[in-house]
Amino acid sequence: MKTNQQEFDVKGISYIIRSAMDKDAKSLSEIRLQIDGETENLDREQGEAFIDTPGFERLIETDTRNSRNLFLVAVVHDKIVGFSRCEGHSLSRTSHKVEFGVCVLKDYWGYGIGRNLLKKSIAWADSNDIKKISLHVLETNDKAIELYKRFGFEIEGILKNDKFLADGKYYNTIIMGRFRE
Repeated sequence: MKTNQQEFDVKGISYIIRSAMDKDAKSLSEIRLQIDGETENLDREQGEAFIDTPGFERLIETDTRNSRNLFLVAVVHDKIVGFSRCEGHSLSRTSHKVEFGVCVLKDYWGYGIGRNLLKKSIAWADSNDIKKISLHVLETNDKAIELYKRFGFEIEGILKNDKFLADGKYYNTIIMGRFRE
C-alpha cells in the first residue's frame, strides 16, 4: 500500500519518508547489504539472504498492491538511508496483524529516522484497522527496546539463545507487540 510522503528536519538533517517505488530497488539492494555489515542487531550477516534488484522490484510491487503491507524508505538528498516494512498476513486468523522491521544506515543513527519510520507505520496501521504490530529485537538493542515501549509495544516473549553472534555467545530475541482495540 502507498502512503503520503512526509518531510522531517532533525538535528540539521532534512529527510523525507515515503512509500518505496520501483526506481528504489537497486539502491535498496545495495543499502540492505551495507546495513547488514554495520550491525549485529539484525538477523543476517552481510551477504546472507541477499535480495537483488529484481527481488526488491517484486517486494515493492507486492507491498504496493497488498493493503496489509507497507514499504517505506527514508531519503536524504535523493539517497535512501533507511527503510521499513510492515508485512501482513492473508490467513483469516492472522489478518489483523502485521510484522514490522526497520533498517537505517549507521551514519544516520540518532536523527530519528527509525523512530519516524515506526511512527508512520503505526499511523498507517491504525488508519487501516490493523489491530496488532509485532516485531523481534535483539536483547542487547536497548535503544530500540525503549523506543518500542514508548510507542506502546509490550514484551510478549523471549526466544532464548536465539542468535549466535560474532563474539561467540548466544543472545535472546525479544518478541514485542502493540495491540490496538
